[in-house]
Amino acid sequence: MGRFSPKSLDLDGKVILITGGTGSFGRRFIETVLRRYDPRKVIVYSRDELKQSDMQIELREQFDDKTVSKMRFFLGDVRDRERLTLALRGVDIVIHAAALKQVPAAEYNPSECIHTNVLGAENVVWASLTNHVKQVVALSTDKACNPTNLYGATKLASDKTFVAANNLSGDIGTRFCVVRYGNVVGSRGSVVPLYRRLLANGATELPVTDPRMTRFWITLNEGVDFVLSSLTLMRGGEIFVPKIPSMAMPDLVKAMSPDAGIKVIGIRPGEKLHEIMISADDARSTVEFEDRFAIEPNFAEFGRTPYAAADGAKPVAEDFSYSSDNNHDWLSPEGLLAMLEEKTAR
Repeated sequence: MGRFSPKSLDLDGKVILITGGTGSFGRRFIETVLRRYDPRKVIVYSRDELKQSDMQIELREQFDDKTVSKMRFFLGDVRDRERLTLALRGVDIVIHAAALKQVPAAEYNPSECIHTNVLGAENVVWASLTNHVKQVVALSTDKACNPTNLYGATKLASDKTFVAANNLSGDIGTRFCVVRYGNVVGSRGSVVPLYRRLLANGATELPVTDPRMTRFWITLNEGVDFVLSSLTLMRGGEIFVPKIPSMAMPDLVKAMSPDAGIKVIGIRPGEKLHEIMISADDARSTVEFEDRFAIEPNFAEFGRTPYAAADGAKPVAEDFSYSSDNNHDWLSPEGLLAMLEEKTAR
């Protein structure tokens, strides 16, 4: 159990569906849920049948037959509202992790990114309300805060869709929230596997777009725990942001290889010097907990009670912002290496 471990969450007997369930997050989330709880059913909803087949094999290697029998694999795309609605019958909890996430690919194929990330989010909302799902948690990204690229803009639109969905639930009672965090250490598409590959091939220099650049870092296990713990805390409409450490990119290079040089390649289109997870404009709606922040909804017509001191929450300062360069928690090289060693679900 780590810093975000849920202390009172009970998923026994629940039916859980995760969109994009064959991705890095989905796999670790499902492994964690199967180890800690006794759900009635866990459903993977994704569009790649090969990844689903591979995942079934891996789960059979890790768990007994009784546990594996709880799994269901549903081929489908979040763009397909009818298929999604069919898959959500009888589901208690939805974790929405499906998205197109590659920034350059989104810039080159904007309509595809919009259809999956924005219209797909609307379909998840519609299907969840239709099936009286109890809780929906949508995964977001730091890039949704003051977006400078299309991917970030689509995730901002997605976040707004899920926050506003609480006002549509009426007597259905479905509650929606969003979790937003930064780079996952060692995940597919992150810079760490790239650096490892370059070093393994004999590179003496590692590329950095700008030596001033800083980034937030979180482990996959922490990301899973953060989502699970948000299920216990959510009241609907929040954007939860974890307190996680930052690291400057040159320090990351030195942590990966103390002898490696740095090759400055220039900032790519849509890339920021520093990641922002809470902007100054959101400060008036933000409260702070011991391990996270919560941006509360501006419109809560569904009767939501704001967080208060009795809940362990306190308002942030009016000029507050949370970005990777003004963070109070900085990651040491030893800390990064410890995060990289974390490879199994707890």
